[in-house]
Amino acid sequence: MQRIAMASIAVALLVMGLKYAAYLETGSIALLSDALESIVNVITGVIALWAITVSYKPADKDHPFGHHKAEYFSAVVEGVLIVVAALLILREAWSAIENPRGLDTPLAGLAINGVATILNFGWALFLLRTGASRRSPALTADGRHILADVVTSVGVLVGLLIAALTGWAILDPLLAALVAVNILREGWLVVTTSLSSLMDQAIDPQEEVRVREVISANADGAIEVHDLKTRLAGRAMFIEFHLVVPSAMTVGISHAICDRIEDALHAAFESSRVTIHVEPEDEAKQVGVPVL
Repeated sequence: MQRIAMASIAVALLVMGLKYAAYLETGSIALLSDALESIVNVITGVIALWAITVSYKPADKDHPFGHHKAEYFSAVVEGVLIVVAALLILREAWSAIENPRGLDTPLAGLAINGVATILNFGWALFLLRTGASRRSPALTADGRHILADVVTSVGVLVGLLIAALTGWAILDPLLAALVAVNILREGWLVVTTSLSSLMDQAIDPQEEVRVREVISANADGAIEVHDLKTRLAGRAMFIEFHLVVPSAMTVGISHAICDRIEDALHAAFESSRVTIHVEPEDEAKQVGVPVL
């Protein structure tokens, strides 16, 4: 994971250099806005590397549940920086709207920016797949941000091509303003998603169905399960529930059932952390889901 985050910084630096070269080649405010967003990609890549490094630290005395949520802070900071970049772009766009000017050597600059966009697109897809498979909020947020960057870059390229062909110089700052609005939207989504997860959001409903199925399939000897609760913390999935067993069952047998369930949940959800509260039948609520 750390190596992926370091590679993301390297890609962001390369893309930033290409986009800035495209701006110098054309003088386009829209391409400058694209380059400014790439600066944010570099900064957030560094923050993501820090967050991922911290999240992999083992649990300690002060953090007995681990450091998984560090990645959410990275995603929140990334969202805030995206908003700052959008405001800077809007300022540049407004200045250019007041004083529009033609583009210098547009085709060469657009070609350079096109290479950067293709590179960004491939890397965004990789980050999104890796972030989803490894439950990494930092990588997922980074991938979403870069993908949004790709969408705006394509829009900028098409718009500037039209501006170059028609001579409508006003299109350049207007495109920059549209880029800023789209970036603001993406920043809002990144922040709200991360804050929701910081508030111990439950796992996806389909995953919870799978959790119940795994418990039921491996709880032979128990009577029912109730008060199932789940939450996500970075890569970790926390699962806790009450397991009702016959009152006459020994501690050893009930412990063996718990071990069997825990092993099955760990096999199905590699990053799961399971807590089971065992209750005797005559003291249980018996309002849960019967074990099949």
